[in-house]
This record gives sequence, structure tokens and C-alpha cells, in this order.
Amino acid sequence: MAAESVPKVIFEHEGVFLHPGSDEEGTEQDLLVSGSLRILEKDAEIIVEYRPLEDTVDPSNMLCAGKDSSSVVEWAQSSGERSQQLLETQQSYEMEWDMVNAVTFRKKPFTNGEGNHSHERNRWAFTISASDLQSIAVRNEGWTFLILQLKESSTSLPPLHFHQGGSKEFLDSLRRFALLTESPDDETRLLVSTPNQALSQSFENLLDDNNFGLVHKLRRDPYVTTLGSFSKVTNYIFDALRGTEEQRQRPPEEVADLLGEVIPGLEINQQEEPGFEVITRIDLGTRPQVTRKEPLTVEDWTRYQDAEGRMADITRLKHAIFKGGLCHATRKEAWKFLLGYFPWSSTLEERKALQRAKTDEYFRMKLQWKSVSEEQERRNSRLRDYRSLIEKDVNRTDRTNRFYEGIDNPGLALLHDILMTYCMYDFDLGYVQGMSDLLSPVLYVMENEVDAFWCFVSFMDQMHQNFEEQMQGMKTQLIQLSTLLRLLDLSFWNYLESQDSGYLYFCFRWLLIRFKRELSFQDVLRLWEVMWTGLPCQNFHLLVCCAILDSEKQKIMEENYGFNEILKHINELSMKLDIEEILHKAEGICLQIRSCKDLPHSIGAILGFASGPTDCGTALRPAQDACSNGHLRGSSSQHSCSVAFIS
Repeated sequence: MAAESVPKVIFEHEGVFLHPGSDEEGTEQDLLVSGSLRILEKDAEIIVEYRPLEDTVDPSNMLCAGKDSSSVVEWAQSSGERSQQLLETQQSYEMEWDMVNAVTFRKKPFTNGEGNHSHERNRWAFTISASDLQSIAVRNEGWTFLILQLKESSTSLPPLHFHQGGSKEFLDSLRRFALLTESPDDETRLLVSTPNQALSQSFENLLDDNNFGLVHKLRRDPYVTTLGSFSKVTNYIFDALRGTEEQRQRPPEEVADLLGEVIPGLEINQQEEPGFEVITRIDLGTRPQVTRKEPLTVEDWTRYQDAEGRMADITRLKHAIFKGGLCHATRKEAWKFLLGYFPWSSTLEERKALQRAKTDEYFRMKLQWKSVSEEQERRNSRLRDYRSLIEKDVNRTDRTNRFYEGIDNPGLALLHDILMTYCMYDFDLGYVQGMSDLLSPVLYVMENEVDAFWCFVSFMDQMHQNFEEQMQGMKTQLIQLSTLLRLLDLSFWNYLESQDSGYLYFCFRWLLIRFKRELSFQDVLRLWEVMWTGLPCQNFHLLVCCAILDSEKQKIMEENYGFNEILKHINELSMKLDIEEILHKAEGICLQIRSCKDLPHSIGAILGFASGPTDCGTALRPAQDACSNGHLRGSSSQHSCSVAFIS
């Protein structure tokens, strides 16, 4: 028999008091139960557990929600031997098993005639799944107390009083795995939503591998199956939207509501609304041919520097980098300017002084986590979690690259230390799976710990919202990409829509880590430095997506690919893409759109055309700055000939 997995402690706080109501049968009116509250992760499930102070790790007095039954399982001791007794709840509840193994809950009955406080305390131990939570009421009476309400029959647990603080930390920890939103009817009540639990854990799963399969297992139980690839995560989203066979004929507005649950905050427009301009097919004209040039050499780069080391004619320099990229020998210095670590107008001496100051700052932050003792880290769950994730990711990042291959590779140690130090720099964000993919090429080019750190900081300033809990940057970019694709090729977009692929979730990984897993390592270097110039428009990476899709649309449509086939096909493009061909086409698309006389305002806003020529100094503004109120329309074939754009 396989050993039971050990739960991982996400949050733990002692000194939480439970106040049973005076109307409970057999309960003393002023009973005050002291105990500890924990959030645990076990077998991909998030569990909230309360244990009275006198209760031990022994599960003999714990109330557990059984996954395989709508009953509550109680463990009791009898004649010195443990026996399991199944206590059926008095009220029968109808269960739903389509997405989550939901269970009912009731308080443990007081079966012992002795009325001492020890038995009363043991009576109130409980364990529940976070997915069973419906809402959390937050009250304040000089201290904060929380009331957890369950989905089934709206049962409320006894209030948990935080006399010694800790309520905010509990809620913050829970937010890592569930969406807590203020109730529109009661500002003191937080509604709990966890339909996207698999998605919230999907950074690791999304980036794990490129294998396609096991979809049927994921559909049966997306919370238990180990997600191994982008295809599985996307199929999870798709099935969450489709629901059961009987639910698949839902009207578009209902599908829109479901999508909002899977990715909270994503708004979907079902019809043209006041303030929207309705655009029929737009004639974009012929796509212009573009040319690319050879990479910028060290000699070329030197010509742009004056006697004191200042960079001159920056507009022309950026254009040259956009057109041809950089030779590798130039990257170590040029990337520092492109990423904003070095100011373009700085002299050589000013840059040396900046590096000295930044070196001191870096090692002060590094010392912060280096000097944390094991005892301190044991009480700092967030730092402990960050370290665990980083160690796991570092050991599998670009291990086929000579810079990171082998055991005890110094490149891996630097990768680890930089990511840990970044947690000190931005502790609120900390570390999220995928960030090691963004750092790896930067460290490879810099070959210096301090320079790589500060360049990574600048890169993360651009990518920050991709990794935040609410994933607002990802939502916005998917909306913008769909808007661009509808403009460029409405018939292709309509085809994707007819195959339940209009939301373009198969582009998720492209956007999340800027094509890092789609291109060879050297091609990633070329693409990133081109995009960092900020040319030829804002959000050029979205046009890179459009260029790839433009090359694949004929095969997708001719082969009549359905949802799974589209997903599989896009997934298998990894390491097969030609970066120069893509850059040619993406630039041509940009020029084609820019020359359009009747360009919708929303498109201009996405690409930075709304207020005249693009400012080359504003490279890669965050995606939410443009068209942040964009809407996606749900599947509706009768509206396929018109496109709604925000005016």
C-alpha cells in the first residue's frame, strides 16, 4: 500500500479562539475554545483545519469531510482500539460531482455525558476543503473574527476570533488558492470562488512539458489528475466552460458567466452596447513587404558612442537593433540599455558608479535571505514556499544548455540566488513558476550575478502582471489578441470561434513567458532584444502571435481541426518556428494596420497608434495600459459578420 502523502503547511496560527453559540445544545453559554488554525495542501487539495489547544495530531477527535461520500466521517476510540464510525447526517443533500467532490458538513455531536471543557474543545475540531467554502464574513469587535460559511445548505461554522491577530495573514494565504471578492450585498462578506484551482496552480503545470494526452483523465477529475502540459490546462478550462453533455447547449450569456468564473474579472460582451462602434469588414489593403538586416556588430555599436561613452542617435540605433538584432558579443552591454538598467544618456563613469551602487544594494538584499536561520524560516511560510518553488524550478530550467547543464553547475547556483534575492526585492510577488524561464537567458547573456539581477528586475517590471494572482495582464492580452485577430482575418477568427477556440487560450504560454518555450534558445535572445526596442509599435509581441497564427491558419482550416486538434497543433509548433520569418510577417502586419485609413480606435490604442507615431522610448508598456476595458464576445455564429470595438 502506498504511503499517505504528508500535507504541506501553507499557513499556521495559534491563539485562534472559537466561540460556539449559546443556543447550541449541550454548549455552555460562555465557552471559549482556544486552538490553532492551519491551511494545508494535500493531494492537490487545499484544506482549512482548526484544532483546539488540547487536541493532538491524533485524528481521533477530528471531523473530516469524506471525498467518497456525502457523509461526515468521525473517528472515535472504543475499548482502547480505534474504530471508524460513519455518522450519517440527519438531512440529505443532493451532491454535484461535475467539477469538485463536494461534501456536506455538520458539527460533531456531543456524545460524552461529561461536560468538562476538554471534551467541549475536542468537539469543535474540524477539517474542510477550501472548495466547500461559500463565503467568509469578516467582523470586528476590537479584534477580528471570521465566520466560514459552507456551500451545502449554507451551513456556518462557529465564529473564529483572532484575539492575537492573524486574520489578515489567513485571508492572504487563502487568496493564493481561491478568489475572495466582496459581496455586492454585504461589504463585510467575502465570496469564495475556487473553480479555477487547477488554473491557479497551472504555471508549473503549464510549463512542465509539451506532451499531449491524458485529456480524458483530466476531464473526469481535473483536481486530482496531475496536469502535465499546456494542453491539459487548456482542456481543463474548456471542459469547465462546456460542463456536462446536457449543459453544452447553454446560451452564450450563460457561457460568458462561466468563463468569468474560470478566469475571474474577464468580461464578455454578448451584444453591441452603447459606446461601441460596430465595424464590418475593414479593407486593410495589401500587406507591405519588409526586409531585415544583419545583426549589429561590436564595431557598429561602438560607432554610436561619443568620447565619454554616451549613446548617440538612439532612435536610429534602436531601429538598427529592431531590423537585425545584435551579435552575441554586443548583447552583454546593449541589453543593459534596452532593459533600462543603464540610462541611454549616461557616461561610462556614471555607469560604473551606478554598478557600484547597485552591487551594494543587491548584496544587502541577498544577505537578508542568506542570514535567515532555519528556525526563522520555519515560521515564515511564504519565504519557505518561495525557496521550495525556486529550488524545484531551477533544477529543470534549460538543463540542455551548456551554461546550466550537469550537476553542481555554478550557473544553477546563480539562477537560484538571483531568484531568491528577487523575493526580497518584491516580496509581495515573490516567486511564481515561469519566472526562471525569463531569468535564464538574461543570466546567460550577462554572465554576472548583479547585472543579471537588475536586468531581470527591469524585465519583470514589464511582465509583472502576467504573474500576479488575478492574472490581469494575461486576461487583457488575450482580449487584445482576439481583437487584433478579428480585424486581420475575421473568417479565421470565426472558424476558431466555431470550434470553441475563439478565446485563444492556446496562446496562453506564448504570452506568459514571451515565447520562451516555443523557440530555440538563440532565437529567444533575438526575439527579446527586438521586442525591447519598443518598435515598430506598442505590444509588438501580440503581432508576433498574429504572425504565427497567420502561418498556421490554412492548415487548421483545411484539415478542419476541432478544439483538441487546434490545441495539439499549436502545442507541437514548439521548436519548429522560424524567428526571421515570424519577424518579417509581424512587421508587415504592423505596417498594414498602421496604413489603414479607418482604423478602429481600440486597435490604435492597443498598438499605440491612437496619439500619433509610436514613441520609441516607451518599449513594451504593460498590456493593461491599452484597451484595458476590452471585451470578448461569446460564441455566436449569427454575429460573425460584425466586430465590436471599444470606442
